[in-house]
Amino acid sequence: MRLSSFDAFCRKLPASTFVVQWGGSHVHKIGGKVFAIGQFTGKPAYVFKTTPLRFDLLIEQGMAMRAPYLRRGTWVQVSDGVPDAELRRLLRQSYDVVVAGLTKAARADLGV
Repeated sequence: MRLSSFDAFCRKLPASTFVVQWGGSHVHKIGGKVFAIGQFTGKPAYVFKTTPLRFDLLIEQGMAMRAPYLRRGTWVQVSDGVPDAELRRLLRQSYDVVVAGLTKAARADLGV
């Protein structure tokens, strides 16, 4: 997936916000919480949060590695090897995981 396609998909998710930070990384958030990071340093790399089960499966199958700089929790990094449709599904799951961690009041304020 190209970085522009990644950004377009993440921006379409309800109440998501976008900022460029950390040395040019494309960071997508919901309620101030990061759910996806796109980086382009030679080749695209995408970082996102997963469920514990999905984390184990992605690592075990060699589709992802533990995200550098986000060693706590279930953050993974994937590169070119993941088909676009699967990456979109994983990004949506990341969004849903982060939304679920927001307070009821925050979810209500965001309309999610």
